[in-house]
Amino acid sequence: MQYSRKSYYEVLQVPKGASEDQIKRAYRKLALKYHPDKNQGNEEANKRFAEINNAYEVLTDSEKRNIYDRYGEEGLRQHAAGGGRGPGMNIHDIFSSFFGGGTVEEEERTPRGDDVIVELDASLEDLYMGGTLKVWREKNVLKPAPGKRKCNCRNEQYHRQIAPGMYQQITEQVCEDCPNVKYVREGYFITVDIEKGMKDGQEVSFYDDGEPIIDGENGDLKFRIRTAPHDRFRREDNDLHTSVTISLVGALVGFEKSLKHLDGHLVEIGTKGITRAKEVRKFKGEGMPVHASTKKGDLYVTYEVSFPTSLTDEQKTKIKEILT
Repeated sequence: MQYSRKSYYEVLQVPKGASEDQIKRAYRKLALKYHPDKNQGNEEANKRFAEINNAYEVLTDSEKRNIYDRYGEEGLRQHAAGGGRGPGMNIHDIFSSFFGGGTVEEEERTPRGDDVIVELDASLEDLYMGGTLKVWREKNVLKPAPGKRKCNCRNEQYHRQIAPGMYQQITEQVCEDCPNVKYVREGYFITVDIEKGMKDGQEVSFYDDGEPIIDGENGDLKFRIRTAPHDRFRREDNDLHTSVTISLVGALVGFEKSLKHLDGHLVEIGTKGITRAKEVRKFKGEGMPVHASTKKGDLYVTYEVSFPTSLTDEQKTKIKEILT
């Protein structure tokens, strides 16, 4: 079976230094989302489910995780070939260890902090070639505080006899005492990977990096991609648009010209024929990469013709002789 080229941390959408608890929570969410019972006939979802389980098996095994962090997937293959532990748990065994069976069940409802959504401007170069952005993140973090607090509060019902044969149902809130906590603001850098061909509105998620909540789960941090304006190119879906200016002579008799692309390679956009003002030509496969694909869009070049500001009488006479 072939797995995604993304790292196992990217597959589970957790940072490289994620704790085992973070990895388990991320796995639980993704496994519920992509489980075959919820995505019958969806090959892509089934593939994602297999990737998620494969990543989880490696990252929750301390020995395998250490090998993977140092040597990657090739190191794991050599470890297995050299007598290390063979294939791990079956996919359904992994899922069953979380949910108690081979069929999907709805996740228990627990309090959850707010998701944080950040609009992230990505350059057209990064979206064309792929890149990384370092972003400063500040958020509330729960820290120990003096005193005790009421937690794990729940309503319990019981019946109280108020007369022979007569009972009254009583609802009472029951709380436990726990160590107190407080919110402290902390900041740190997060590295956001920009994948080739990502479009406006796509999100890069970091599970559990949203806002915390007492006695609940953290929300998620989501970076929503937005294409930053570019001085030479304009993007439309997977296509690129630009304009170039040529002389009147070049428009009439042809010209040689190259255009520097986003990654520095040159695209020859000249012609030996006549070019009309505002003419648009398509250069196939010179557009943006299609996300998660080997395909590319097209490049459209609009030609602007620069006319002379004045002509002498002699020039006018010669032009008339040529064109009539």
